Amino acid sequence: MAKGSKDTLKFTRNIGIMAHIDAGKTTTSERILFYTGLTHKIGEVHEGAATMDWMEQEQERGITITSAATTANWKYKDNTFKINLIDTPGHVDFTVEVERSLRVLDGAVAAFCAVGGVEPQSETVWRQADKYKVPRIGYVNKMDRSGANFFDVVRQIKEMLGANAMPIQIPIGAEESFKGVVDLVTMKAYYWHDETMGAQYDVFDIPDDLIDEANEWHDKMLETIAEFDDQLMEKYFDDPSTITEDEIRSAIRKGTISMQINPVICGSSFKNKGVQTLLDSVCAYLPSPLDTESITGTDPSDSTKELVRHADPSEPLSALAFKIATDPYVGRLCFFRVYSGEIEAGSYVYNSRSGKKERISRLFQMHSSKQNPKEFIGTGDIGAGVGFKDIRTGDTLCDEKNPIILEAIDFPEPVIGIAVEPKTQKDLDKLSTGLAKLAEEDPTFTVKTDEETGQTVISGMGELHLEIIIDRLKREFKVEANQGRPQVTYKEAITKSVELRETYKKQTGGRGKFADMIVRVEPADPDFEGNLQFIDEVKGGNIPKEYIPSIQKGFEHAMKNGVLAGYSMDKLKVTVIDGSYHAVDSDQLSFEICAMQAYKSAVEKAGPVLLEPIMKVEVVTPEESMGDVISDLNKRRGQVEGMESNRSGARVVKARTPLAEMFGYVTSLRTITSGRATSTMSFSHFEPVSASIAKEVLTEVGGRVDLIK
Repeated sequence: MAKGSKDTLKFTRNIGIMAHIDAGKTTTSERILFYTGLTHKIGEVHEGAATMDWMEQEQERGITITSAATTANWKYKDNTFKINLIDTPGHVDFTVEVERSLRVLDGAVAAFCAVGGVEPQSETVWRQADKYKVPRIGYVNKMDRSGANFFDVVRQIKEMLGANAMPIQIPIGAEESFKGVVDLVTMKAYYWHDETMGAQYDVFDIPDDLIDEANEWHDKMLETIAEFDDQLMEKYFDDPSTITEDEIRSAIRKGTISMQINPVICGSSFKNKGVQTLLDSVCAYLPSPLDTESITGTDPSDSTKELVRHADPSEPLSALAFKIATDPYVGRLCFFRVYSGEIEAGSYVYNSRSGKKERISRLFQMHSSKQNPKEFIGTGDIGAGVGFKDIRTGDTLCDEKNPIILEAIDFPEPVIGIAVEPKTQKDLDKLSTGLAKLAEEDPTFTVKTDEETGQTVISGMGELHLEIIIDRLKREFKVEANQGRPQVTYKEAITKSVELRETYKKQTGGRGKFADMIVRVEPADPDFEGNLQFIDEVKGGNIPKEYIPSIQKGFEHAMKNGVLAGYSMDKLKVTVIDGSYHAVDSDQLSFEICAMQAYKSAVEKAGPVLLEPIMKVEVVTPEESMGDVISDLNKRRGQVEGMESNRSGARVVKARTPLAEMFGYVTSLRTITSGRATSTMSFSHFEPVSASIAKEVLTEVGGRVDLIK
């Protein structure tokens, strides 16, 4: 019998706060915890005491690295709502955390800085939320700062993000005179008390000097929402004053959930103004698990067969593991979102990736890094479990009799690597255990052992990413590690088409080995997604059908090592044209080996080139340093793609630059601009390097310089 019921589901909200670095995301989360009664003292990020940022590095650096999931309750209109809050990082090196969190959210609060407006990173997370179809409300924070301008940020959300931003509040005052907000739904003014740390507020009539502005924005709001409700449309044209508050709310909710509008509110989380109205808006306008469409997955035994699960406790269990965290007290915690059915403590669940049953010994709901034990986690809820032996991010937990694979999460490949070794030999085991645990938590972080040098190479999404990994090794696993200089992860490609015949013969005492094939090896078609584009054109059974998969397997395996310096081959098109076989000596292995040899001989003749990762760089700099910033980017083989002004008078320079030239960029940018510029960098794509640079790289790693023309 299901313990959960659908009635409580409509009062559940799974939300995240997404934003650019420094838009006050964590401060806002902190306030939400404070006002929902979970913390009695307000933790400050700048004092290093934020509750959500419980990792030491997070407190030191003032940034959120891991997303913590926290459950809070909030009373709104006589109902108690349960809010599962997922705090997501804003830093571009941790895109994976943001992607993961968005996958399991029903709605989001997009926080913007009232001074900085729409910043580069806010664009990235906004696009990611579009991709996962997450409805969101806008929250313009930091209204108390000098230069704060609410309406300008609303304009930027419309212009830069192409969103239908609709204010449902307007600020009373700005900068140091920011006192409160006018609610355009109730047409009342909310003033916060400074002396009670903003915990209390009074509701008054709208002040005379704001009444015209409030009416104008109220009317714009009605005009926008009338489109979502025919009855409202009639009332709006006949007599707008007959529209009730509840009708307005229900229309805003409809428009928000269907992603046609984004209501925008404002506040100053640091000064505790606007947080309660933000929580009210979350309850009023963001979707509950019942509002989101059902989730579709595939049948593990037949990937073409779609299966559907609805948010219903009586349906078979389906849950998605979206994060693995190592907790010092309870060991490995796996965070998951339950889409249907429910998970009970002590019960068995089936992992459709590993095909194994796992017993979940204990269940928790999290308050930051503290755990509250639970008997069960029901439909639509987010919780964490302990006791998994084999679990990875993106795994589906389900009912063994009704298996399903929910959409896995795609993660980008790492672009930068460094060699690490323990300072003392006795730490060798500790290092490998630590790295294995961290790689389990973070799919964009990989650990490999270089077969030739025996070195351990760790790879990730950027310098900061790896810096934090090494820092965590030191703190959490007590391993001091020496690190080599950062290495770029290159790839290899070919530029020409080559057709050749490859024969593999081996005669031993008994049965021999024999395979023979004619293949054409060429660059993959531009629109091909994936690594190997494999085409079989063999006619008349000259190569029996059962050997064709072995040829494909041979090429797939060989592509992991390019001929220039062993970097992986990104894309390749292989057509098997003809061949022959021997009735006794041919077998699958012979054809696989023959394909690997064919790959090597063909690629050497097909004009191999080296590809390097190119990064998308954005630098926000004062006008007077712009010339220096641009000439420095040019020196780094960068291509400047555009320059814009942001509204605080700084210039934004956008460029694409090879990662190889960007090591230590933050430090040199500080020097050029006396510390006044900031930069963000994210991976863009791979592109070929010039012959002269390819020769330098290959000479350094002992590759085949002779193949570069």
